[in-house]
Amino acid sequence: MIANMRGIRAIYLFEMARFGRTFWTSLLMPVVTTSLYFVVFGSAIGSRMTEVSSVPYGAFIVPGLMMLTMFTESISNASFGIYMPKWTGTIYEMLSAPLSPLEMVIAYVGAAATKSVIIGSIIFATAHLFVDIQVAHPLLMAAFMLLMAVTFCLFGFIIGIWAQSFEQLQVVPLLVVYPLTFLGGAFYSLAMLPPAWQTVTLFNPVVYLISGFRWTFFGQGDVGIGVSMAAVALFLTLCLGVIFWVFRTGYRLKT
Repeated sequence: MIANMRGIRAIYLFEMARFGRTFWTSLLMPVVTTSLYFVVFGSAIGSRMTEVSSVPYGAFIVPGLMMLTMFTESISNASFGIYMPKWTGTIYEMLSAPLSPLEMVIAYVGAAATKSVIIGSIIFATAHLFVDIQVAHPLLMAAFMLLMAVTFCLFGFIIGIWAQSFEQLQVVPLLVVYPLTFLGGAFYSLAMLPPAWQTVTLFNPVVYLISGFRWTFFGQGDVGIGVSMAAVALFLTLCLGVIFWVFRTGYRLKT
């Protein structure tokens, strides 16, 4: 039962204040990055490949670009948020405070997910400066974006607990998430690949996440929306299970 709302609010506001101190940098980076992606992918490639599955190429890459940034932002914000108390030693004060593990997760993951959704919204707004985007299912798109942010923030929370150095915080986003996102159809359709590579790509879990998000925009994706939602639910359940085990055993929290 969630009882300590004051504790949740204190941690949440503390994490959001850290975001506020770098707000303009955090605001400028997605705008610049999105603009560069549209210059490179939208102009250079889009001039040769005008449509993908009857969708203008510039609009087609928007969901993938949003997911690419939100994946990394969610992991980075959540992992750094829980790693810093471990690094400074203040994690022991929180573990001994009248704050349950659920309340601690809600506070840290909630703050990280808020930042991620803000960044995703900025990218979405910036994309309108370059292309005309019509969202087929706006409410489902917003819900899917929030669900993805929470899921990957939980994943980042796990990484922050696992990591024992600042270098380890960057290992998974740089060596796993980024490559899987680029190979997961962020900037192309799986139908454009040879049949053999289409089969191989379906083993990439990020394919289902990006395809589901793209479906909310255009009503179509590389895989069915039901399969995508099942993949998100599975990943969310796995993350919650790992976090439950971490607090139950005290893995790298109490030792």
